[in-house]
Amino acid sequence: MALEDARHQVDQAFTRETLRGPSFENTFGGATSFLRRRYSKDLAGVDIAVTGVPFDHSVTNRPGARLGPRAIREASALQAPDAPYGWGYDPLNAFRIVDYGDLAFDYARVGDFPEALTAHIRGILEAGAASIALGGDHYISFPILRAYAEKYGPLALLQFDAHSDTWADDDMERLDHGTMFYKAVKMGLVDPARSVQVGIRTDNPDTLGVNIIDAREVHEAGPQAAARKIREILGDHPVYLTFDIDGLDPAFAPGTGTPVWGGLSSAQAAIMLRDIAGINLVGGDVVEVSPPYDTTGATAIAGAHVATELICLWGWTRRT
Repeated sequence: MALEDARHQVDQAFTRETLRGPSFENTFGGATSFLRRRYSKDLAGVDIAVTGVPFDHSVTNRPGARLGPRAIREASALQAPDAPYGWGYDPLNAFRIVDYGDLAFDYARVGDFPEALTAHIRGILEAGAASIALGGDHYISFPILRAYAEKYGPLALLQFDAHSDTWADDDMERLDHGTMFYKAVKMGLVDPARSVQVGIRTDNPDTLGVNIIDAREVHEAGPQAAARKIREILGDHPVYLTFDIDGLDPAFAPGTGTPVWGGLSSAQAAIMLRDIAGINLVGGDVVEVSPPYDTTGATAIAGAHVATELICLWGWTRRT
């Protein structure tokens, strides 16, 4: 079946007739939507909208994450059309998933960007879908959280990252990819007592009461123990999951703006993402993939796998 389909399928991003089902077109050819899902601005009946946010105006170090969404989409074409490994079900058959394309914004009017992104995500949520965003630098999580908090109230934040991103900044109009979760806590978008940051390995004297499982704890206690702790903290509260690719060690994800040694391995991340199945995930993002700093494409490949796992996690509690 797969071989026969591969002989005839191409450009499934535009030609697929249904929103469900695998795609068997050649991994090295065709239009590269995320997981060969149909590009569509029509959200009628859609369960998940994957959307790109090519923004990196708020970085403190190396830019390039604006190229992340395109690279992640291309890397996703490398994944097999089979059900994602280790989940026991296939979200591509179970749910209607589209590639909603990228956010349109005026790169020269940076101040207009936050509201443009909030409105973009608000539109997805109002249509009854969930969003999985492909960044872009980490600031994008803040405007996204504003839209989610409008619908769900204060959220539990699950953050994989080398940095806490809760450095103090009371200027709510200032765009910075290291202070946005400080603002999110202060504005009541996130409940710190129900939130957890995983993989942290940079110092911040005040993390606002957010629970932290640093990289060393994951290494010493193991990813299975970390996953159990994550689930205990989150409970059944609505969760927004943000995965900064620099949560992985630079050996696994060199293509990022602020790399820090001593991080998580891809295997540890995969185990934790699978072992937290059952959390009440309402949306998520993968950010800070910066292709110019990785000639191998490994960072984008990792980002594509994370985004796929987010889809699996979202679907776990909704599968039939």
